[in-house]
Amino acid sequence: MLKETYLEKATQLLDRVYQKNRATIEKLGPLMAESVAQKGVIHTFGSGHSEIIGREMVGRAGGLVCVSAILDTTGGFVENVIGYGRKLAERYDRNHGLKEGEFIIVISNSGKNCSPIEIAEYAKEKGLHVIGMTSMEMTQQVNTTHPSGKRLYEIADYTLDNCGMMGDAIVTLPSGSQSAGPTSTMAGALLINLLQMEILENLHKNGQSAPLLKSQNIDGAMEQNIELARGYQGRLSKPL
Repeated sequence: MLKETYLEKATQLLDRVYQKNRATIEKLGPLMAESVAQKGVIHTFGSGHSEIIGREMVGRAGGLVCVSAILDTTGGFVENVIGYGRKLAERYDRNHGLKEGEFIIVISNSGKNCSPIEIAEYAKEKGLHVIGMTSMEMTQQVNTTHPSGKRLYEIADYTLDNCGMMGDAIVTLPSGSQSAGPTSTMAGALLINLLQMEILENLHKNGQSAPLLKSQNIDGAMEQNIELARGYQGRLSKPL
């Protein structure tokens, strides 16, 4: 019955995620839509497994073309080496540009590790608006590894709460000594796409075009996608 328990708890959690973050998403929607309308890029960063959530927005069918990811090729292996996150941000900035007034979504379930904190700090110094995505329940129970003593949500301008629990596992196994069933990825993907929907709604409301990618499996779609991407020459981590 473990799968049924997981399904029930996960479904309940996703509803909580929506209710908990609705006001923040509705506040961000018009601000991010304005940036998108002005050819701004939305940047993402997630260290380790959190990178999956950032990639959910990048170069995918049905998503905004103007999204670019800061990628850690170590997969988070050195995310607590002090200074590494800043170097990642600096290199990305040189190659793709972090521009004042744009938005960056920094994802860290625990919110305690150096790389996401340093990237958030660097982005703020460059004048970007920082959206932190984290588990507020977990991050308030852990100590940061960053010398500043701060966790991600204490640096971010806006925080999205994935409503996950300590350890990111919601099903207790029959033995009672182990838990399984992570939720941070599904909750993060939901938050990312709710945010995109709110941006699109505001673009439509203002009579502005939505730079949306189509599935390359549809005839003629790839040509349209390439044409869209031309407007962001050199700024996207996933070129078309």
